[in-house]
Amino acid sequence: MTSTTTGIAHLIDRTPQVSGAEMVAALVPPPQFADASFDSYRADAAYPSQQGTKDELIAFCGLAPAEPAKRGGLFRRAPRAPERKPGVYLDGGFGVGKTHLLASIYHGMPARRKYFGSFIEYTALVGALGYQQTVELFRGADLLCIDEFELDDPGDTMVMTRLLGELVKTGTKLAATSNTPPNALGEGRFAAQDFLREISAMAESFETLRIDGVDFRQRAFDGHAAVLTDAQYEEAVSTAGARALVSDDAFDALVQHLSHVHPSRYIRLIDGISQIGLRDVGVLTDQSAALRLVAFVDRAYDAQLPIRATGVSLDRVFSDEMLAGGYRKKYLRAVSRLIALTHA
Repeated sequence: MTSTTTGIAHLIDRTPQVSGAEMVAALVPPPQFADASFDSYRADAAYPSQQGTKDELIAFCGLAPAEPAKRGGLFRRAPRAPERKPGVYLDGGFGVGKTHLLASIYHGMPARRKYFGSFIEYTALVGALGYQQTVELFRGADLLCIDEFELDDPGDTMVMTRLLGELVKTGTKLAATSNTPPNALGEGRFAAQDFLREISAMAESFETLRIDGVDFRQRAFDGHAAVLTDAQYEEAVSTAGARALVSDDAFDALVQHLSHVHPSRYIRLIDGISQIGLRDVGVLTDQSAALRLVAFVDRAYDAQLPIRATGVSLDRVFSDEMLAGGYRKKYLRAVSRLIALTHA
């Protein structure tokens, strides 16, 4: 929802509630990808897998141009198109355009009923409606897109794999991307292997497509988040607040507040906000708090909200120990997004 309200709000004063119906209505690509298409995806010529994956997904959507018919005998049978698996999984590092391609599938596939959401949004819906009611809700859907299929929680992962398994049986096509918890470099083949192992019962339903490349967000910046002085921060908040509604919170207070709001509601936490202000940013030492911040950053990035901050540079907010641990890729993705938003 777009608001014309001006002034300064405090996110820590907000306690958003979201109904099951509202959750379902929100299962569309985020505003950043509202117009995403295969045509607007800029494949990097240095990484042929990007164009190759794009071509495969166009075919998956049934949009590939038909090849001209070959001449032959009167009774020559036309060759049958290869049978495709009902699901595709996009494997690759952050910033190579997986979500853009996922949204392109959503927009490009001719389908009557289709849904697009993050893993957190789908699991929150199961929590709100119950498993069986969620199955009935999605039964008969033509397409389900799942961005950042989480491997953090085995319970949630198994609930989702059961749900997807039931939907595939009734003809639903699936498209997914995933993060990687193993302590590797956070990308490479580990993502696909872990994803397929976690959903072993459904592994045969997915075709894995590898996307190589360099994080597009890092191409435009020097690799560090912008940090403001206190005076610069006050000016940035007051100037933006005169034109639209902006937020202003102490970093520690916001991190603490996030522990009282379900991650599926973070998008409502920033509803109507045009700029996020964070004062006195510090390095996080608690992993649960860090993972909640990652989820919050994902929603802020989806909404393309500029961030203005003082204190520690936001690309340094996760400790070295965290960056060396099992959630390395999630933290690096968040850092990449934080850098982009502080320069927006």
